[in-house]
Formats: sequence, C-alpha cells, structure tokens
Amino acid sequence: MKSTLAKILSGPVAAAAIYFLLKQFQPDEIVSRMGGIAVWMALWWMLEAVPMAATSLLPVFLFPLAGILSAEKVAPLYMNDVLMLFIGGFLLAFAIEKWNLHRRIALRIIQFIGTDLHKILFGLMLATYVLSMWVSNTATTLMMLPTTLAIIARIEETTGRKNTKTGVAMLLGIAYSASIGGLATLVGTPTNLVFVSQFKALFPNEAPVSFLQWSLFGIPFSFSLFLLCYFLLVKMHLKGESLPKGYDKGMFSKELQEIGKLTFEEKAITLLFSMMALLWFTRADLPLGSITIPGWSSLMPQPDFFSDGTVAIFIAVLLFIIPSKTKKGEMLMDWESAKKLPFGIILLFGGGFALAKGFAVSGLADWMGGHLSIIAEMPVYLTILLVCAFVTILSEVASNVATAQLMLPILAAVATAANIPPLLFMIPATFAASFGFMLPVATAPNTIVFTGEKLTVKDMVRAGFLLDIIGILLMILSMYLYGRWVFNF
Repeated sequence: MKSTLAKILSGPVAAAAIYFLLKQFQPDEIVSRMGGIAVWMALWWMLEAVPMAATSLLPVFLFPLAGILSAEKVAPLYMNDVLMLFIGGFLLAFAIEKWNLHRRIALRIIQFIGTDLHKILFGLMLATYVLSMWVSNTATTLMMLPTTLAIIARIEETTGRKNTKTGVAMLLGIAYSASIGGLATLVGTPTNLVFVSQFKALFPNEAPVSFLQWSLFGIPFSFSLFLLCYFLLVKMHLKGESLPKGYDKGMFSKELQEIGKLTFEEKAITLLFSMMALLWFTRADLPLGSITIPGWSSLMPQPDFFSDGTVAIFIAVLLFIIPSKTKKGEMLMDWESAKKLPFGIILLFGGGFALAKGFAVSGLADWMGGHLSIIAEMPVYLTILLVCAFVTILSEVASNVATAQLMLPILAAVATAANIPPLLFMIPATFAASFGFMLPVATAPNTIVFTGEKLTVKDMVRAGFLLDIIGILLMILSMYLYGRWVFNF
C-alpha cells in the first residue's frame, strides 16, 4: 500500500518540482506548466501508479486548469480517424479469430514450409510474423502458443529430455516474430498508430504517412529483421539439433483435417481482408520521382475527406451486414465479440494525442528543441543510433506505447529546431519502441511465452540483447538505403 501511494504521489510532486525548475529558465508560464504535466504523465505511465488508461485522461482536466487548452479542444483528441483505423482493424481481427481463420492460416504456412526441425521453427515464426501484421501481437502469440507447446511436448516426450534448446528457440521465435511482424503495417502494433497520430498533431500542414508509405518501409525492414532473428536463433539453439526418431511429422495435416473444409465465413472474411488491404495500399498517391501513380481517393470529389480509417470502418461495417451460412441468424461479426475492443488502449492513444498537442500549443516543443538541438549537430547515423538505443532501453522497462508517446514529441521538436526532417528521428524511434526483446516484461509476447516455464530470463536476455543491437544497426542501414526515398527526405 505504501509503495502504491508513493508511486501515486511521485507524479504531482515531480510535476511541481519541474514547474518551479523550468520557471527559473523559461519566462513563459505555460511552458513550465506543460513540462510539469508531461513529467507527471510520464512517471505514472512508467511506474503504472494507476491504470495507464486512467493516466491518459489527465489532460482532460489538467490542460484547462493549466490554461493550455480548453476542454472543447482536448476532448475530440480522444477520438479521431487514426483511432477509427485501429477500431476497424481490430474488428476484422476479431472476425478472423471468431471463425478460426487464423489457425488455418498458421497451419497452412507451417505445412507448406516443411517438417524438418529448422523448417518447423521457420514455419512457426513465419506464420506468427504474417498474422501479427494484421492481428494484434498479443492475440497472435496467444494463438500460436498452444501449437508451439504441443510440438515442444512431442519432442520432449520422444527424447525424454525437458527444457530443450529446441523449445527455447521456438518460444523465443514466436515472441520475437510477433513483435517484428507488428512493425510491417500501420495496424500491426499500437506504437505505429501512435506515430501517425503524433505526426498529424505536431505537423498538421504536412502530408500524413499513408498505409502504403509505411508498408514500403516497414515490410522490407521487418522481414529482414525476421530473417536475421531466425538465423540468430538457429545459430544459438539449433546448431547440430534434429528431430528425434519417432516424431510424428503428420500432426499438422491431422490438425487441418480436424478443422475441416474452408467455410463460407472464412472465404468471406478472406475476401474482405483482401479488399481492405488493397484499398489501404491504393488509397494515396504514390510519388515515384518525376512520376506519380494516383490513388483511388484522387478520383473522389474531395480526396482529403478519405483516410485509412475510412477504409477500416467501411470493411468493419460490412462484417455486421453479411450473414453467416453456418450459424443461421448470425452475421460475420456480432456486437458481443466487438465488446472485446481494448478501450483502455483507445484512451491511451487519446492521452498521447493530447500530450503531443499540449507540447505543440504550449511552446514546450520549441523550447526543448532549442535546448536539445546540439544532438542534431552530430552525424545523422550517430543520432539515429543514440535515439534507437535510448528508446529501446526505455521500452525494455516501460510500456512501448507510453515510450513512443513520450519520446516522439521531443524528437520532433529537436528535428524541427535543427531544420532536419522530423521523420528522420520519429520513424526510427517508433520502430525501436517495439524492439524490447530482452526482458519478459518488455512486450506482451515476451510475457506470454515466458509463462510456459520453459524459458529462463537468461535465455531471453542473451538472444534479446543481440537482436536489439541487430535491429538498431539494421534501422540505420535501412534509413540510409531506402528510408529517405520512401519518406521523401
């Protein structure tokens, strides 16, 4: 109880201290107040003094109280088109889970890859990677865990050995692949959507990053990291390992036979999913040097009226309209399933939007940018390295979403003050916030596979430390090779 009270008091006490400290250097009262509120929210988010969603609501009453923004301007920040993208994507993911399409996809991928030990690991990881591009990383890991544990149990039963290196590789493989797959698309993980919303709030006059633009960078980067992760786990845990004699290689075919033939509902959801992906990829114009490939929104009377969120909600509504053939009287999606929407995450997003807006309108972003601009005077590759390293370390112990929400406004201010494209710092930081491969508490996938009691913290730290370094170095290389082209630096 005392520790909880100390965590709760740390926020307002630190806010007061920062307020009086900033007043000594900053003549603008609003900047000092905003600095105090930002530190208050940061501490409560990192310490989880109260539920993170509750912390996200602080701007609703603190901003009007501090004279930063009126309530009428703060409240709409908690529901916008970026959140519509999140909600629509989640509803489709729920429909995929409801009709068990995700299990069929995973088993098909594993069966297609092959049933040698190395191929099974690759199949498990690839299935997890592909699914987590569209389904939440947490849900993907939970879905893949039973299949993975069944494979490990069969190997242990055949060999008579517990806690094998093979088991370690497979569990780490699905955890890491879930986090890496989430990097590929805007809807893959919440931190990506935090970036989109923050960029929109901080730079309202700039063209937003589209689904296609993100994917053009995210898919090559994430797949490269996925392959490097696979080879790392093979090198660390599967060198010289092979499947034991007597192992049943037909277990995947048996599971597919148990699922049965592809149902009408699975076919319909696959079609809707394909439609949504196609509409996302083709909505915005694609500039290719002197040539621009027009997107479908440019054919509309008001192209700016459409966003990726528009597409997501359009497909989500169809899920409630198309009837099921297997279950008479039901639709592809029902509201009971929709009630699983993580409203805590939605409020967390809203708190991040409000924080970014507060940074901008109070002048705190400009003040911090001016004082931190020395960072941007370093070589760009070194700055990206430092940004990724700091954000990765922070995300190992704090929420990935909270880390992104706190760091992105600061990095945007630094880039603006140094006259550097803000995406040059914000993109690497967003990706680095999802790394967190070292500790069980760093990400939900890490926590889930650790509960199986077949991993030790040492196993995760050894592989995760190397993967964090690989991810940071790959990010620097990717930004130099094609990031500047994708994001028009």
